[in-house]
Amino acid sequence: MKRTILFLTFAAFVLGVSAQNQIVIKLNEHCRYRGYNTMEAFQKRRSVNTYETRDLSLQDLSDLLWAANGINRSENGKKTAPSAMNSQDVDIYVSRADGTYLYNAITNDLVLVTTEDLRPLMDGNRPLGTPVILVLISDMSRYKNYSPGNAEQNKHLYEMGAIDAGIVSQNISLFCAANDLGTRPRASMNQDALRKALNLKESQVMWLNHPVGYPK
Repeated sequence: MKRTILFLTFAAFVLGVSAQNQIVIKLNEHCRYRGYNTMEAFQKRRSVNTYETRDLSLQDLSDLLWAANGINRSENGKKTAPSAMNSQDVDIYVSRADGTYLYNAITNDLVLVTTEDLRPLMDGNRPLGTPVILVLISDMSRYKNYSPGNAEQNKHLYEMGAIDAGIVSQNISLFCAANDLGTRPRASMNQDALRKALNLKESQVMWLNHPVGYPK
């Protein structure tokens, strides 16, 4: 009997550790009808510097990520943001107080990368009280002609990754403007510390970060 109890206790512990290593936040289906029209969004677009400290609602976060770079054509997996050669090279990391997550557009969820709050690594002149910071990272290895370690050959891919990240950034800005959220694109961040914390590969290039929240 004691052995059985010990075994069950151990099994529960192992399962708990395993679950912690695979923490996933399931996002809501995106809302198809919300926000101002396109011209109103352009009129309202601005860089926001001060935010309320409350967290984004799950629906706002879900819609934001889908608008940024979600799948809008399920039949072929293509996304809201175009990319060079349909490489889909841009990943979005979502940094919050409870950790940093990777957005998976295919399964529409957030996969925990680290429980560490990495937002201070993007402080600098980071707007006060930002509940969420999105980090845009291009992975050049998704281009067919990527050559590991060959900086000269990869130069053009590097430039295309910058453009692709810029398009995702604009999607974020316009969604926020259309839905009374605040954001601003920023390049300032502690890249060395972030690369280590996120365990990035050589092919992954950090381009921009977007603080997002409810403006004061």
